[in-house]
Amino acid sequence: MPPNFVRTLRRGLVLAAAISAVLQAQSGAHAEDAWPSQPIRIIVPFSAGGSTDVLARTIGQGLGTLWKQSVVIDNRPGAGGMIAAQVEAKSPPDGYTLMLASGSMFTVNQYIYKKLPYTGKDFSYITTVASNPMVVAIAPSLPISNVKELIAYGKTQHPKLNFGSAGIGSQVHMADEAFSGAAGIPMVHVPYKGEVLALNDLMADRVQVVLPNIAAAMPFMKGKTIKVLAVTGDHRSAAWPDIPTVSEAGLPGFNVTGWFALVAPAGTPANVINKIQQDTVKVLSQPDTRQHLAVLGMDPVGDTPQQLQARIATESAKWQKVVSSSHISAN
Repeated sequence: MPPNFVRTLRRGLVLAAAISAVLQAQSGAHAEDAWPSQPIRIIVPFSAGGSTDVLARTIGQGLGTLWKQSVVIDNRPGAGGMIAAQVEAKSPPDGYTLMLASGSMFTVNQYIYKKLPYTGKDFSYITTVASNPMVVAIAPSLPISNVKELIAYGKTQHPKLNFGSAGIGSQVHMADEAFSGAAGIPMVHVPYKGEVLALNDLMADRVQVVLPNIAAAMPFMKGKTIKVLAVTGDHRSAAWPDIPTVSEAGLPGFNVTGWFALVAPAGTPANVINKIQQDTVKVLSQPDTRQHLAVLGMDPVGDTPQQLQARIATESAKWQKVVSSSHISAN
């Protein structure tokens, strides 16, 4: 075969390969630009009816309208969110499987579990969707009407005073631990697979104290089936302005706020992450969404991926101290 022919053939093959690579890149970019072209799933790490679930359904409805696609909520409760996180981490990084996580999954679990089925590097961080205070809720049968009385009662009733949570390491659990430590009440932890389950048992007097997210507690508060003594944030809730903060009610400086963030599997294209973040901000800015969140006692956030990662770093340092002082461990 003549040398010139061989050289020409090689050049042709190289050129063809280059053209193919360019076309594939353009095709991939076009596919990303066309996102979403199919239904999206949002995994929720806790049971239906809890604050994470309620928020996911609110935001999912708004995003579905914006994207003209179905947004399906997939509840995967258990193990402090680890079951859901493992499913999310192993999902294809295409933006079609998201997770609405509570903050504790990225700031607490790393300190209480000897081995996690995921690390922070397994996720692409999108945005903090909303935040809310917790509430100090007690069983209706307790002869208590304020935080000071609860503290006095707790110091004389241990180990009869039990507190329920949404699972080991959950935001509800850590709020309980922070309150227990600040108040000097050594309570017994009873974990559930969701805060609504804990609240049901609080209503039935099977546990005596729960510090749930205010959104999950709302139906019980409206039905007056539990007693709420205070909110845990640094200001009163606009939805329940007559309820004092824990700081006002007897523990100056106490401040615990729950928050919820959207994440995707690591490796999800940056332009898809940016679109989800920007569209979530659009949904959060809509009057109907803001009004609905206000009724739930939630504050919309909508920060950037970088701001979310900074939040995780700050909160991690805070909760590491609580885990250490409370000697919390699992596994």
